[in-house]
Amino acid sequence: MTITSTQRGMHTEGSPLPSGFSQRTGISLKPAYYEQILAERPNIGFFEIHAENYLSAGGPAPYYLDKIRALYEVSIHGVGLSLGGNEPLNLDHLERVAQLVERIEPAVFSEHLAWSTHGQSFYNDLLPVPYSEVRLTALCEHVHQVQERLKRPMLIENPSTYFEFCSSVMPEQDFIAELVQRTGCGLLLDVNNVEVSCFNHGRSPLDYLAHFPLNAVKQIHLAGHSLDVADATQLKIDSHDQPVAAEVWHLYQYVLQQIGDCPTLIERDGNFPALDVLLQEAEQANQIRRLVMEAPHAKAI
Repeated sequence: MTITSTQRGMHTEGSPLPSGFSQRTGISLKPAYYEQILAERPNIGFFEIHAENYLSAGGPAPYYLDKIRALYEVSIHGVGLSLGGNEPLNLDHLERVAQLVERIEPAVFSEHLAWSTHGQSFYNDLLPVPYSEVRLTALCEHVHQVQERLKRPMLIENPSTYFEFCSSVMPEQDFIAELVQRTGCGLLLDVNNVEVSCFNHGRSPLDYLAHFPLNAVKQIHLAGHSLDVADATQLKIDSHDQPVAAEVWHLYQYVLQQIGDCPTLIERDGNFPALDVLLQEAEQANQIRRLVMEAPHAKAI
């Protein structure tokens, strides 16, 4: 099925984001919900997909994505470009992602400040980078390369981390701010990642956000995390398999009070609940957005 840009109401360069994407919270699109979404057509702003789940030429995933894309805005979130790696980008993979972007015409395309490949090996994780000038230069080159192929700015997501490199020479926020300055990319602020990383490193999330380039944030992710306890050491794990935690909701409201309304996603990648549960979380985000827009300094809920 072919859908024209006019039918989709897509934005063009320099125009506002699609209204459904910007005004109502979205949720992750997962196979368990395909049929229910098409049957019930829930009142949701948009759906977000992981690019790598939809790169095949045929099969159920692209079939259902086309049907749902005809009804809703979609954002695409890449997990496999390995932007933060030392090696050149995999051009075959980039081309497949670019073809998906061209076919679906998402509201935004985003990727991670991380790496996941080395040589012929692919690691099923998003691994952190040292915050050094050498790594920043390589990352900027990769971001430029992706944006040039996609013919659009991309969003880069702040990482969740569990350790830090001795070779880092600048704070994470400065590294990200410099990336934005050099490449013109936007940012996807994952509020849960802020909570997870700051807890693991014994820092204040509010102090982190006070030095984060919030002016470049174009999308927000909200997700759940889990707590791992071993040998009296506690780590928060960015598991995406739990409801959004209370502390993340509070940080979310704080961020909106700083930047104004922002397209928001409830991100869930495991332990999937009934669709109605995710829709309720999306509505909770909508309520916070309305509260902040009506009274920016209202108490957190």
